[in-house]
Amino acid sequence: MDLVHAGAVGWTVALLCGAAAAALLAGALARHQVALGPAGRITSVRAALACSVAGLTAASYLGSDHAVLVVSIATVGLVLDGVDGHVARRTGTETALGARFDMEVDAFLIAVLSLYVAPTAGWWVLAIGAMRYLYVAAGWRLTWLLRPLPPRYSAKVVAVVQAVVLVVAASELLPAVLTQVTLAVALALLVHSFGHDVRVLWRQREEPLPVTEGALGGPLVPAGAVTAAAAVALWVALVGDPFRIPVEGLVLVAAALVLPPAIRRWAAAGFGALAGVLVVLRITNVGFDRVLDRPFDLLGDWSYFGSGVGVLGDSIGDLAARLVAVGAVVLVVVVVVGLALAAVRVARSAAEHRRESARGVVALAAVWAVLAVTGSHAASLSAAGLAVDTVDQVRAGFADKGEFADEIEQDAFADTPADELLTGLRGKDVLLVFIESYGRTATHGSSYSPGVVDVLRQSTRQLDAAGYRMRTGFLTSPTFGAASWLAHSTTQSGLWVDSERRYGQLQDSDRLTLTSAFERAGWRTVFDVPANTRDWPEGAAFYGYDEIYDSRNVDYRGPEFGYAPVPDQYTLAHFRNTELAAQDRKPVFAEIDLISSHHPWTPPPPLVPWDEVGDGSVFDGTTEDVSAVDEAQDPDLVKELYGRSIQYSWQTLVSWLTVDPDPDRVLIVLGDHEPHSYVSGDADYPGGHDVPISVITQDPAVARRIASWQWEPGLSPSQDAPVWPMSDLRDRILTTFGPRG
Repeated sequence: MDLVHAGAVGWTVALLCGAAAAALLAGALARHQVALGPAGRITSVRAALACSVAGLTAASYLGSDHAVLVVSIATVGLVLDGVDGHVARRTGTETALGARFDMEVDAFLIAVLSLYVAPTAGWWVLAIGAMRYLYVAAGWRLTWLLRPLPPRYSAKVVAVVQAVVLVVAASELLPAVLTQVTLAVALALLVHSFGHDVRVLWRQREEPLPVTEGALGGPLVPAGAVTAAAAVALWVALVGDPFRIPVEGLVLVAAALVLPPAIRRWAAAGFGALAGVLVVLRITNVGFDRVLDRPFDLLGDWSYFGSGVGVLGDSIGDLAARLVAVGAVVLVVVVVVGLALAAVRVARSAAEHRRESARGVVALAAVWAVLAVTGSHAASLSAAGLAVDTVDQVRAGFADKGEFADEIEQDAFADTPADELLTGLRGKDVLLVFIESYGRTATHGSSYSPGVVDVLRQSTRQLDAAGYRMRTGFLTSPTFGAASWLAHSTTQSGLWVDSERRYGQLQDSDRLTLTSAFERAGWRTVFDVPANTRDWPEGAAFYGYDEIYDSRNVDYRGPEFGYAPVPDQYTLAHFRNTELAAQDRKPVFAEIDLISSHHPWTPPPPLVPWDEVGDGSVFDGTTEDVSAVDEAQDPDLVKELYGRSIQYSWQTLVSWLTVDPDPDRVLIVLGDHEPHSYVSGDADYPGGHDVPISVITQDPAVARRIASWQWEPGLSPSQDAPVWPMSDLRDRILTTFGPRG
C-alpha cells in the first residue's frame, strides 16, 4: 500500500474519531443542558490530539510511520491532562460530566498508544489499551459493575503511568528489554487498579443499583454507539479494510431478519467467533509469510509457538517471553469473544429494526454485486475465501500425509548392505557443516554480498595454497528465513521436508539418514548443535547420534554473542579437541552447526589465536558493543551485521582448516536458508530459496568422484552455478561414494 493511501487512511481515521467524539460530547451536553466550560474546552483539545494520534497510528500500520509526531502530540496531550483539572478547580466549574469526559479521553489515548507500540513491543501490550473497554463490556452483563465509585487518586496516577510508559515505548528511547519490562509493570499496576475497583463493587453487589450517569452523562455508552462500534469491529474483522464491503456481514444481517431469537443468538455468536478466528489466522499468516515465506499450516505449525517463545526468551529473557505469550493468548481470547458479542449485538439490532435493516442489506448487496461484476477490489469475499482456503489447506494436508508416508517407505538405499555404503569415503572424517542463514543473497545481488564474496575469494586462495580442492553449487532449501531443522532433515533424509507436519511424520519413521548410513558403515556419529539449550530427544531417537554436544555440555565459560550462546570458533576448537585429537579412533561423521550468523544479528566475535581459545573466557570483555539491532530502526545496519556474521563464520572455518589440516577430512559446507526477508528481500525472486554448498577436501580421489556434479571451483559460486533440490543431496552422496560411484 502506497504512502498516499496510508495518509488518506490516517486522515479518515482521525476525522471519524473526531466526529464520534464530538457527537458523544454534544449529546451529553444536550442532555445536561449545560455549556462546555474552560476545563472542558481544554479536554476537547486533548480529545482532538488523541484523534490525531489515532490517525497517525492507522497510517503507521500501512507503512507511513511518524514516531516523532506521535510522541510529540501525545506528550502535549499528557501535559494538558494536568491542566484541565486544575482549571476546573480554580474556576469552580468541576462537574461529574467533565470528570467523566476527562477519563474517557485518557482511556482513548491509552488505547491508541497501545495500538501504536504493539507491533514493536508485542501484541500483548494491547491489553493495556483494552482494559477500560473490557471493563465496560463486562458491565453490560454484570450490572453491579455500573455502580459509582468514589474518586481515587491512585487510579488517576495509574492511568497517567500507562500513558507515560506507552509514550516512552513509542519513542524507543529505552533498550527493547527495558521497554518490555516497563510495559509489563505498567500492565500489572493497571490490573491491580481495576482489580481493586472490582473487589469494592463485588462487596456492594447486593445493594440497590443507583441511577448513574454514564461516560458523558446518560447511559454508560449510548446504545447506538455500542452497536455502531460492534458493526465496525465486525466489518474490519471480515475484510481488514474499511473501504471494502463484506458480503459475509450482509449474510449475517439477512439471517438475523428471518431466524428465531434463540437460534439467531447462537448463530450470530458462532459467526462472530469464526470471524475472530479468521482475524487471528490472517494475522498469523502475515507473520508466517514474513518470516517463512508461506502461510500458517493448521495441521503442523502449532509447535512453532512453543519454540518461538523459547527463541524469544533467548533474546529478552524467559519471564518477558512468557509474559508476551500470555498476553498473546489473552488477546486472542479477547478478539474471538469480543467479535462473538459484537455479532450478537448487530444481529439483535437488525432484528429490532427490520425495515431499515432489510433496506440497508438490499442496497449494499446491490452495490456489492455491481462492484463484483466490474471486478472491483471493494467487493469483498476475503473472509469466506480465507475460510475456504483454510479448509482446502487442511484437506490437502491430510492427503499429503498419506503421500509423504509412501515417500518415506520408498527408499532405494534402505536395504543397502553396510559394506556397500560410502565405500569412497572409508577412513575419512566427514563433516556436514551448516552455516546459519547463509543464502544466495550473501553471494549475489545485495548490499552485503561484495564483502562476503571478497572473503570467499580470499578463503579460496588460502585453502588452495594449503592443498585443498573446492567445488561449489547451490541447493534449493525447503524453508526461508527460519526453521533450520526443516533444511537439516531434508538434507539428511533425501525427502522434501517443508512443514512441521512432514517433519514430525519423518521423526516417527525409520528412514535412512546420512547419519544412520555413516553409522551403519562404521563411522562414529556426532551432532554439534550449540544453539540447543534444552534436551533434543529426536537426536538419539531418530538420527541415532553417538554423541550430541549442545551449549550445556561443551564447557564454554565465555560470554554470549547475541543469539549464539557459543561462538563458532569455540565450537570448532572444542569439536577438534574432543573428537579429532585422538590417534586411535574410528572415523567421525558429524553435523556441525555454526550459529554466529543467527538472527538477531550482532557484531561478530573476534577471531583469536587457536591456542588461546581455551574455555572461551578469552572472549570476556569483547562484548561491549554486542547488542541486537532492530531492523525497523536501522535496516541498513542489520544487513551489514548479517554480512559480517557470514564473513566471520567463513573466516573462522577456513582458519581452522589451514591451522589444522588433515588429508583424511572432507567437509560439506552449506547454508540452511536465506535470512529474513527484511535482509534478503522477497523470497519470490528467482533462486529465493537457494543456499550455497561447497565440498572441501585435500583428497584428489574425492574431488574426482564429485566431478560429475559439475559444480564450480572455489567457494564463491557464480549466479549460474548448478542448482539442486536440497532433497537430492543424500542420494547423490550415497550414489557417488558407493561401490559404483
